[in-house]
Amino acid sequence: MTTDPERAADRRRPGRRTAAAAVALALAAPLTACASGGDGGTPTINLYYPPEQNLQKVVDDCNAQAQGRYRIAYRVLPRQADDQRVQMVRRLAAQDSGMDVLGLDVTWTQEFASAHWIREWTGADKAEVEQGTLAGPLDTARYEGRLYAAPKNTNVQLLWYRTDLVPEPPKTWDEMIKAAQQLKQQGKPYQVLTMGAQYEGLVVLYNTLAESAGGHILSDDGKKAVMDAGTVRALAQLKAFATSGVTSPSFSNATEDPVRLEFQSGTGAFQVNWPFVYPAMQEANPDLAKKVKWARVPGIDANTPSKVTIGGVNLAVSTYSKHPTESFEAARCIRDAKNQKFSAVNDGVPPTIEAVYDDPEMDKAYPMKETILEELKEPAVRPLTPAYQSISTVTSAILSPPSGIRPEQTANELRKAIADALESKGVLP
Repeated sequence: MTTDPERAADRRRPGRRTAAAAVALALAAPLTACASGGDGGTPTINLYYPPEQNLQKVVDDCNAQAQGRYRIAYRVLPRQADDQRVQMVRRLAAQDSGMDVLGLDVTWTQEFASAHWIREWTGADKAEVEQGTLAGPLDTARYEGRLYAAPKNTNVQLLWYRTDLVPEPPKTWDEMIKAAQQLKQQGKPYQVLTMGAQYEGLVVLYNTLAESAGGHILSDDGKKAVMDAGTVRALAQLKAFATSGVTSPSFSNATEDPVRLEFQSGTGAFQVNWPFVYPAMQEANPDLAKKVKWARVPGIDANTPSKVTIGGVNLAVSTYSKHPTESFEAARCIRDAKNQKFSAVNDGVPPTIEAVYDDPEMDKAYPMKETILEELKEPAVRPLTPAYQSISTVTSAILSPPSGIRPEQTANELRKAIADALESKGVLP
């Protein structure tokens, strides 16, 4: 099953406190728990959302703004994305009315909408969400042309490179490989560190390469496996990288946090990873941090900018909520510009509202914000289909280990496996 890698990595950032008791309570909650105020009193709007250290402050502010018309209760989901999805899917499949606002990984919106578990955003609610929100995150919140969620935060990987080893960031993966090989010959730190284990992180890497090569994994309507020439070229690039001699020996088992730790140890010249590595490096190895800069992830062609896979969380309203009007209002408050800025500065989750990036308070927390925004304006979105969980699972299995890729043959294998996965229309746990 898929994980949302940037959220998993960000939650492991040093300094994060784990809401262990709340997680345990959420895991143990029976299907009828946390009723939404059906006794005629003040409605309780149950927000089921991943662990986010300072989100309770946002909830408290939104409750104050509601002035007693309803009360939002933050129900902390399990830490792992797979466990989050399992809990929500099981309860929604049972038509549980105790869930109101749902924090969905961006890859789940289509699945939940196709199953009729979440409500469409319409009218003024829809207009408010679409106003000023970046196009890429909005794409992840739509299904069959309709809006089913409100993008709360997004995320995107960057290239992190050592300025004491490399004067300018490479434009392409081939340039980066060549630079790393030269450093290796000179006996200097040289490794290109990124995620290559058999999980969603490998799918994210491949999706970035495929989109950067102009490839299409699925047809535009998301109903047919394509795997065109661009995706084959991306397979060739991934194979070339994996066999170039510049990866870590642990590349085929690497996930976000081990990659961060390896780069912090000083063995890497380059790292492709999420922005959570920046504050972690400042704390763990400030001397190295002074030598590290960031740039757009390299592309396939020197004259064509890369397209980098985005992640994040969308807010949806459950079909079975007894208080949909209040739930939509609560969701709008939680993801409004003021609260997106607060969460960005305090919890390291990049905003989906473009204007927030212009706020002076963002400068210190996000010195790399211009590069993040540059990538977000031309993003790669993972295949939009209710069957994404199945597609992710088969893709990561076929791509692993990347050194074993045979571009044409692997493309044919992926095309068949993805076509089969599309028939499932999403998989219940």
